[in-house]
Amino acid sequence: MSTGKQLAGLLLLSTALTFPAAALAQSTGAEGPPPTEAEVPDEEMTDDIDDANDTVPGDIADVEEQAQPDISVPGGSIIVTGRRQRDVTRSSSQVITVLDTESIARTGEGDIAGALGRVTGLSTQGNGLVYVRGLGDRYSLALLNGLPLPSPQPLSRVVPLDIFPTSVVASSLVQKTYSANFPGEFGGGVINLTTRAIPTESFVTVSASISGDSETTFGPGYTYFGGDYDWTGFDNGRRDISNYDALQGFFDSGARIGDDDVDLQGILGELNDPNLILLQKGELPVNFSGGITAGTAFDVFEDGQFGVIATASLSNKWRNRFITRQTAVNEALDLDTDFDQFVTDNRMLANAMLGFGLEVGQHKFRLTNLFIHDTLKRASLARGIDFQDDDEEIIQDTSWFERQLFNTQGVAELEFGDLSIDLRGGYAQTKREAPFEYEFTYVRTNNENDPLGGIFLNTLDPQRGGAIVAFSDLKEDLYYGGADVSYFFADWLSATVGYAYTDTSRFSTRREIDIRASSAYPDAFGAFRPDNLLGDALIALGFDRDAQEAAGIGPFEYNIFETTQTDPAFAADLEIHAGYAKLAITPFDVVSLDVGVRYESADQSVQAVEVFAEPLGSTSGTSLSNDYWLPGGTLTWEISDDLQFRASASKTIARPQFRELIFQTYFDPETNRQFNGNPRLVDSELINTEARLEYYFGAGSRISAAGFYKDIENPIEVFTSFSDNDIISGFANAPKAQLYGGEIEFEWNYDLYDLGEWFDSKRFVAIANYTYTQSKISVADDDIASVFPFADQPATNFFDDGVPLTGQSDHIVNLQLGLEDLDRLSQFTVLVKYASERVTSRGAGPLPDIIEEPGLQLDFVARQGFEFLGSELELKFEARNLTGTDHEEFQTNGETRIDVNSYQVGRSISLGASLKF
Repeated sequence: MSTGKQLAGLLLLSTALTFPAAALAQSTGAEGPPPTEAEVPDEEMTDDIDDANDTVPGDIADVEEQAQPDISVPGGSIIVTGRRQRDVTRSSSQVITVLDTESIARTGEGDIAGALGRVTGLSTQGNGLVYVRGLGDRYSLALLNGLPLPSPQPLSRVVPLDIFPTSVVASSLVQKTYSANFPGEFGGGVINLTTRAIPTESFVTVSASISGDSETTFGPGYTYFGGDYDWTGFDNGRRDISNYDALQGFFDSGARIGDDDVDLQGILGELNDPNLILLQKGELPVNFSGGITAGTAFDVFEDGQFGVIATASLSNKWRNRFITRQTAVNEALDLDTDFDQFVTDNRMLANAMLGFGLEVGQHKFRLTNLFIHDTLKRASLARGIDFQDDDEEIIQDTSWFERQLFNTQGVAELEFGDLSIDLRGGYAQTKREAPFEYEFTYVRTNNENDPLGGIFLNTLDPQRGGAIVAFSDLKEDLYYGGADVSYFFADWLSATVGYAYTDTSRFSTRREIDIRASSAYPDAFGAFRPDNLLGDALIALGFDRDAQEAAGIGPFEYNIFETTQTDPAFAADLEIHAGYAKLAITPFDVVSLDVGVRYESADQSVQAVEVFAEPLGSTSGTSLSNDYWLPGGTLTWEISDDLQFRASASKTIARPQFRELIFQTYFDPETNRQFNGNPRLVDSELINTEARLEYYFGAGSRISAAGFYKDIENPIEVFTSFSDNDIISGFANAPKAQLYGGEIEFEWNYDLYDLGEWFDSKRFVAIANYTYTQSKISVADDDIASVFPFADQPATNFFDDGVPLTGQSDHIVNLQLGLEDLDRLSQFTVLVKYASERVTSRGAGPLPDIIEEPGLQLDFVARQGFEFLGSELELKFEARNLTGTDHEEFQTNGETRIDVNSYQVGRSISLGASLKF
């Protein structure tokens, strides 16, 4: 082994002894905080190592500088004062997992949701929501730099984490035990994302990638033109309702659609835009993405450093799904409808971040501005049978879902010797717009007595076709702030007190228009394709009786019904005042106790907003006002230098999400079903306990085992019913539930230099985790369920005693096997992910639950660094879902199975490159 490599090995060994996670660190970037005085290695050794590394392309610069990931959470440091270890996971007073930039990069995932899916006990859904230990996203908490984020997703209070590209995140912390410095809505865990702050050197990185999958790329797919800029995810104004005088005038007028002064002909004329309606079939291209990240830092004052990081990226991805959609009419699962649906999704994601960081002495300041724009352009064609009348139907859908997040926040972490002051505040806004959601239905009766019975027709009659257009708009504003003060009284005692305030307001509208024709409408017109069916000529004919008489047809007329007239708009508010006190006690060198209590007072309301001049007097509003004392504590005992034990207990809550409370229809394109809220929901309360044993060995190697138990009062569950060929889901409080299980985590790093010269700098990495979870809902005969707009009824109508909670898999397995080079960027990683069956929704009435089977997924990721024209070049290859695992969502009674939302996912390949200057 060369002298340089020997010296590098000594440095890596010393790093592993003080902070094992750093021994894995590799990066073509230079992110992370500067080293503290204690972390700076001997200057002579450092010089020798630098000289040796200068000759190696794709080097790892300054391993020590990456020793401690950048983590920003309320209440300041997560490290226990006086502890001997520097490993964040080991020395934290809570049960945490930290993914730094390199851990994230090893997974090869492009977004944080995918990377978190590799963490012990975590699993993800296709919509970017993270499940912790089988508890749905409503029981999780997502923070950015220790501050809350609003969600652009109507169905979720937690922001979908698949909209956060890995390029903007310095670290992701997952904490599974509750501590009082975090908000009380902490059922499964908290996920805190920390953005990049101050780079250790100036850099510019340009990246690009292409990808495709076997079900989509270069194959046929459906789309519609839309606008010239659709490929960017930004509309060119074609979908801006303010550009349509009659339609916007109606929405602003306060009139009802049936009022005499409403311009029906004008509205119908504006609803017909072939560019938004006409479905086209073509060959789908490869996916692409590109981005640029730049950063610089310079010295300020006598002991300060100021840094700027900016990043921007754009991606465009296509996905085909050939979905089997079946519904049942009874518990025997006799079919009610049977449809095959071909869906093509085109997702465009644009993001930008501008961050400023300042470090002066021990003081740190961070200003982060984040913009994310996520658009889904959807085209769908379904064909199937309605067994109620044996009609065949063709249903065409075109839609555009535009989500946007803007967030600006400031953080000040001030250190005055033993006194620490933590100040945080900011503003965030999310929007979701879904204009011109079209649905056209064509029906073939196959009636021998009908001369047109063998033709698919849309006569704009619910009995034989229909045309529906919906407009949805959501805006949510969030103001937040907090202050935390910590004081270190002694090496064995520190205290923290804090206050936090959040004020969230949401305004949501949905207007759905059902276009119909009278009974004398000529059946032959129903054979026209959708853009001609609502064409200017036919609309004008419908309002011209003389022309109809001259043509010898009719008389017929067009009518419009607003199906959302009862509750078209809602306003929702949630205001929380919180205060907490927390002690970190180390009575003995090997025992520490983190204990605290949080008080939260919250007022939450959802009220229908009158948009009509004549109020309808809706009763679908609700108001919740609750105060809670939420204690939590974790005991850590270092049994030996390598072995430690943790035990924790806490009380937490889970409030209903706005969307779960709003009685307004929402279509989720990912799950392919509609949802209605329930304003009678109440808060869930949780008791959480956990015990854990952790053993550390070697350089960065460890094994841990844990058991956990949760008792949940009034858990919120999803139930599903069927209406014609629509799948409609709602929400209800179950009486109570219990969740328990265990998890095992293993990480092993083994240097391979004994195998020969080529292996001198190579290391084998094995990371594995397994989580076993069981849950059951407890329902007694006298328990009551309150579901709007129905009368209270026995809870057994919605829940069966002993069934598991929705979202809970019995088994979750993650495995990573990798070969890495310690001298340069070179990684080859095999990743295995498995999750067993889980219930996604309760079956309504006697119908069985809807079950999803995530199954086994095998991925391969390779990263290689090179020197290219004096700059650092990284090439990345990804192969995903090599097992070809499909998405399966179904109902079964043990003898018969029907597929509710099942489709082939396919295998995917991605090639990417990044060049750092």
